[in-house]
Amino acid sequence: MATPAIGSSALTRRGLLLAGTSTLFLAACGRGDEDDRSGPTGKGPQDLAIGASLELTGAGAALGVLQERALRITLETLNEEGVPVGNLRRKIRLVVQDNGSNPKTAAEQATEMVNRDQVHALVGGTLAETSMSMIAVAQEAQVPFISLAAADEIVLPLPQRTFVYKLTPDASDVARQLARLINSQRLEKVTLLAAPGLHGNSGVRAMTGALDTVGVGLNKTVRLPATGADFASAATRVASGKPDGVTIWATAPSSGAAARALRDAGYQGPIFFDAGAVAEETLSTENAEAVEGSFVVHPMALSGSSLTNTTSAGLARRDFVFRYIQEHGSFSGFAPYASDAVHLITAAARLANSVDRGRLRVYLARQVTEGIAGSYAFAPIRHGGMEPDSLGVFTVSRGEWTRIS
Repeated sequence: MATPAIGSSALTRRGLLLAGTSTLFLAACGRGDEDDRSGPTGKGPQDLAIGASLELTGAGAALGVLQERALRITLETLNEEGVPVGNLRRKIRLVVQDNGSNPKTAAEQATEMVNRDQVHALVGGTLAETSMSMIAVAQEAQVPFISLAAADEIVLPLPQRTFVYKLTPDASDVARQLARLINSQRLEKVTLLAAPGLHGNSGVRAMTGALDTVGVGLNKTVRLPATGADFASAATRVASGKPDGVTIWATAPSSGAAARALRDAGYQGPIFFDAGAVAEETLSTENAEAVEGSFVVHPMALSGSSLTNTTSAGLARRDFVFRYIQEHGSFSGFAPYASDAVHLITAAARLANSVDRGRLRVYLARQVTEGIAGSYAFAPIRHGGMEPDSLGVFTVSRGEWTRIS
């Protein structure tokens, strides 16, 4: 489970964020020791209800299915004893719906879960577009929403995202590590092959700045087609420029398909992925040869559990990985995000002694915690919580992600 970072082990940045939020937090919350027995409508004792709209089918299924698995494992674990909220021990009631990777459907489901199912918080959207469609619902209904997607616009501009939080690493942090890696390999000109839409837009902005900072030239930027059907034309444009390296900024399954198209187009140089590439599909049999030796920047959770890590967070990570492998055969580094989202919500409820949506939001805004996927440091001025030091560099070796730094 997510573990508060306390004492000397806490990152300086997290400590500063926590200290800076204390006054606002206390003023906004008032008394925190009340025995709050009301749900969103004040009709008496209720479970802690969390609604999740996920891409279980469609273009985002490669990532959405992982989140549904994680939610089930976490729900089973937490509901063994329930979550202490004030003088009550509440069970978690999880409402999961398949949005089919359709933004309109995601918005409709979010509205349904808020009004009909009376959820206290929302989770979902592994695609930036489905997350964005849920934001308007969350803001209007004033329901905390934790996004599982990666795009700068999800939590910006902050005045319009007061109930919205994001767990994935910021594009600038991923790009910075990729640029350093590229520079360390003495590559002089790099081409960026980016997905269409918000995720790709964030990558283009971040990589352009990061490469410029380390003095590496950006040869050209090529966007993958919106249809996702045929990457051959885009790959040919990239290969024709004869770059020293190519960064693919896209989510699975497009990441692996783009790498395969690059190899088919004759490009044989190094390939670098952003964190969205990490899913089983990227390492599938048809992509195996194309992605072997490629690199990715991703949260450390990709390396699984460590037998020597005996901290509370380390033990929770080990247990989650073990249960995930036991149920699904192998572990995916992208899976823990949904589990962390649930733990963040339950931690907010415990701290608030309440499931009131407004109080949950305020207590989410001070979360400084070590989760399964990585470390988070939320504050009223920062709703994208993945810490840069949670990221590592991995390479594909013999069909598996192997950490190199």
